[in-house]
Amino acid sequence: QMKAELQVLSPLVPIREVIFLRFCKQLAEGAWAVVDVSIDGLLSNQNSAATSAGSNLKCRRLPSGCVMQDTPNGYCKVTWVEHTEYDEASVHQFYRPLLRSGLAFGASRWLATLQRQCECLAILMSSATVSPNEPTAISQEGKRSMLKLARRMTENFCAGVSASSAREWSKLDGATGSIAEDVRVMARKSVSEPGEPPGVVLSAATSVWVPIAPEKLFDFLRDEQLRAEWDILSNGGPMQEMARIAKGHQNGNSVSL
Repeated sequence: QMKAELQVLSPLVPIREVIFLRFCKQLAEGAWAVVDVSIDGLLSNQNSAATSAGSNLKCRRLPSGCVMQDTPNGYCKVTWVEHTEYDEASVHQFYRPLLRSGLAFGASRWLATLQRQCECLAILMSSATVSPNEPTAISQEGKRSMLKLARRMTENFCAGVSASSAREWSKLDGATGSIAEDVRVMARKSVSEPGEPPGVVLSAATSVWVPIAPEKLFDFLRDEQLRAEWDILSNGGPMQEMARIAKGHQNGNSVSL
């Protein structure tokens, strides 16, 4: 029996909590199958600890999984099938088309995540220590440390956006006067979290529509020369990229210091 939380990085989409059984089998020489199926019904998980908070999306993962096959060129062919039943009523209308298209939780999303992870592992295991796109040389141990820190920062960010059960958050309704329906404000106590001082952590998250191509917005946010235009913590001063670790073949897929 396994339990997982699936989330879209928006407070307008409740977390999907699924409890399922996983079955793995070698079908033939060089071919394997991994199949997941929920053991809880669409409405039977109301009594679970996480759904009692009222912020999780009731769903059931019907038989889903992947088939992996070796290929003569040394690569692996992956076929992914995702079949899910969920209650759309608790999803904001802004995100319903995204969920219906499968781009949020569908097979294409799983395959893209798997491909990025494989590219990252290939770079880490590579004997080359310097990439043409890296400003300075970084040792393999240094790369692992930076990637570990980046992963922890990402996990903290995701937990704050969608109130993952990995962190115990308290939702604040109207505590700050007038909170819009599309804004989620939460608080939690930090006692011994790595990289965080003890005290109360306040998180506010919302989703807005930006009339610009995603690639242009992405390039704007990752450009250190333009960071002072939107990051108030930069105090309007210039920034310089000291190190960069490539995580894939695409130039924007990296960790920068």
